[in-house]
Amino acid sequence: MGGDGYEAASAPSAEVAEKGAEADEEADQEAGEDGGETAAAKKKSKNKKKKQQAAAAAAAAASAEGETASAAAAMEDPYTGPRAGGTDEEFAAWVQKALETHAPVIKPNEEQALRLPRKFVGFNFTGPLRPAFVQTKMPPPPGAMLTDYAEDEKGRSPSEMKRTRDIPELVGEELETMREACRLGREVLDLVSRALKPGVTGDYLDRIVYHACCEREIYPSPLNYNGFPKSVCVSPNEVICHGIPDLRPIEDGDIVNLDVSIFYKGFHSDLNETFLVGNVDEGRQQVVRAAYESLAAAASMLKPGVMYRDLGAAISATAGKQGCSVVNTYTGHGVGKLFHGPPNVPHYKKNKAVGVMKPGHVFTVEPMINLGSDGGDTIWPDNWTAVTLNGKPSAQFEHTFLITETGYEVLTARRGAPIDSMPPYHPGMFKR
Repeated sequence: MGGDGYEAASAPSAEVAEKGAEADEEADQEAGEDGGETAAAKKKSKNKKKKQQAAAAAAAAASAEGETASAAAAMEDPYTGPRAGGTDEEFAAWVQKALETHAPVIKPNEEQALRLPRKFVGFNFTGPLRPAFVQTKMPPPPGAMLTDYAEDEKGRSPSEMKRTRDIPELVGEELETMREACRLGREVLDLVSRALKPGVTGDYLDRIVYHACCEREIYPSPLNYNGFPKSVCVSPNEVICHGIPDLRPIEDGDIVNLDVSIFYKGFHSDLNETFLVGNVDEGRQQVVRAAYESLAAAASMLKPGVMYRDLGAAISATAGKQGCSVVNTYTGHGVGKLFHGPPNVPHYKKNKAVGVMKPGHVFTVEPMINLGSDGGDTIWPDNWTAVTLNGKPSAQFEHTFLITETGYEVLTARRGAPIDSMPPYHPGMFKR
């Protein structure tokens, strides 16, 4: 903590103290030759004193180093593993390539970019956020296996329209493909979240996701799903989910959820995280933590024999203890060959979901948590963007989980994080 620009006097180093003790010892030896027993007693006393000083100096130095290391650790993300995208220089070059390769055809000026779209004129917004200009939809990534809705005019998925209630039990090669799909999804989220900072737009982030998918020859699952126009959902502040990336710049103090889903060799993966951008106020930090810990509370219950309906009570209790509430409208879901399939995983208490967890089940849990006691939501005129009824902030976290013989595995865990549990909440994990 700084005072008035002055530094506090530092304790002598162990090396200086030891040298001082040696010098005093030599002086004491000379005095001892003339002073007999008295000098010897003084010598013994001074030696003891100097050794105590040296020990104290060493302890002070070790303590200072420990405090510095602790302060540095508090600012770092303990679960990143190797950073996606390489060094800062390598990542900056990769981002530049992504933006140049997928540069938009339409380049509106600032006034045009932020002008309220016509369909929103006269709409009664619940909070301060406003939509901006949305760039045209990208084509499917070259070389990627396409979903069954990728080229449908309305983005309809024939496989999802069959409405099966049977929960797949993945094993063998199919399970390994699912693991790889989840690894790739995590890689894409880590890349796009690294690019998140004040001043960038949702469109900027969408192009990064699209470029990452093109490089890996994977399909971004949101693209054209029931007509969704982008490759990722970008949901800031009071947006609960399904935010359409546009040209609004992300601002200092925003919280931003990035929801990444990809399709690889016939399997979807799905995950999201909410990030703290710059200097975030207490209320927004509170809801982000509540959302993470609500997901962790549900995860701790996952194992064979647990009923899917039981997760909602744990999520609701955790959110309520932190002054927050659960959005009932949206649920977790089975994921794999279907983007959204069985089981249905509600996040609220007293739900009537059917099904019992068995080894091989793969599904998401993704509680959407609002600050305060109102879990209500409404939809913007774009028919996608879900926002809180009272304009207060909302946050969400999502993982794809696998039920094992003895518990569960986090298929979309961060590199360096455990896969059989969720680590304790740490704000450094999500600070941008």
